[in-house]
Amino acid sequence: MTKPRNAIIVNDSTLRDGEQAPGVAFTAQERFEIALTLQAAGVNEIEIGVPAMGPQEVASMRAIAAALSFSRGSAWCRMREDDVDAALAAGVTHVNLSIPVSDRQIVAKRLGGRAQVLSALRSVVRYARQCGCDVAVGGEDSSRAELAFVREVIVHAERAGASKFRYADTLGVLDPFRTYETFNTLRGDTNLDLEFHGHDDLGLATANTLAAVRGGATHVSVCVLGLGERAGNAALEEVVTALAEIEGRTTTVEPRAFDALARAVSRASKRGIPDGKAIVGRSAFTHESGIHVSGLLRDAGAYEALAPERFGRKREIVLGKHSGTAAVRDALARLGVAADEDAIVRAVLERVRVRAVQTKRAVSDEELLLLRGRVLRTKPHGARNPAA
Repeated sequence: MTKPRNAIIVNDSTLRDGEQAPGVAFTAQERFEIALTLQAAGVNEIEIGVPAMGPQEVASMRAIAAALSFSRGSAWCRMREDDVDAALAAGVTHVNLSIPVSDRQIVAKRLGGRAQVLSALRSVVRYARQCGCDVAVGGEDSSRAELAFVREVIVHAERAGASKFRYADTLGVLDPFRTYETFNTLRGDTNLDLEFHGHDDLGLATANTLAAVRGGATHVSVCVLGLGERAGNAALEEVVTALAEIEGRTTTVEPRAFDALARAVSRASKRGIPDGKAIVGRSAFTHESGIHVSGLLRDAGAYEALAPERFGRKREIVLGKHSGTAAVRDALARLGVAADEDAIVRAVLERVRVRAVQTKRAVSDEELLLLRGRVLRTKPHGARNPAA
């Protein structure tokens, strides 16, 4: 896939690694709809499944692959010829052939040793290429492997005809500093495309993905909402946004599509979107703090680094325990109430704060008007502001 020099290719794994999250199981229709929503968002590559799972998975993958036009569907396969055959039966010719590269996993999976791993890699990659497949080699548990061996794996993958190497932080043990150093080293070794696949066990998946790009990664592997095994994966919406904001890198993904993606995956996975989730959470562009709101009302950029309009969202100012008089005045003006005396506004604010503590939530517009009415009724006769 050709791309501008500064562009990063986004590979979404929601339908593969995302669905491997505990308790998550998509129906064939849900998988199909998520794939089309990802394509509509401009995602370059979609990992649409694991063909070795059997006929139902193959049928689902075949339907998705046939419907994709802009996005390229890929199959996650073990380093086995029969997995390649299953991918072809699913109508998929872009395969990610995965094999453990850490000594611990090589032993645990009874693959013999490093020599046997390299032998299998050479044989299966060549077989897949002979079958007309575009091949990515996935280095499972790369982050716990000896770097010298990872470099050797990449050399063999390139010689066998692979076009990409996926460096997988399978257990989420990396930090951004080591990630950058690793990719800076790998980038100096090869012209292959390099992809980073990060897990979030330490809460560093997005940071590690950015570090990999800075070090030379050309592709990022992500999941919508960070869905995935254990603590999940790097979140598509976070990575795409941060690539632009921090690294100045472009993607083909449209930020206004994040909300639809998040809702589709949330429904299918039966996992709610946390209010405080970056970019797509309900509170991501919501403000309450009095000091913040006062500045925000004068200059939105004073307390917003990301414009909500960029994501098809709207800024919201809510009233609560930490609100100030500026927020109360703004809310009343929005509701068509003319300027009140300072004393009235302060009295309303005190009642707003009490109500927020009692209810453990923001105070609604209806409650604000009710509280203001109570304040006005308690004022001495004739003290009401005529303009109100």
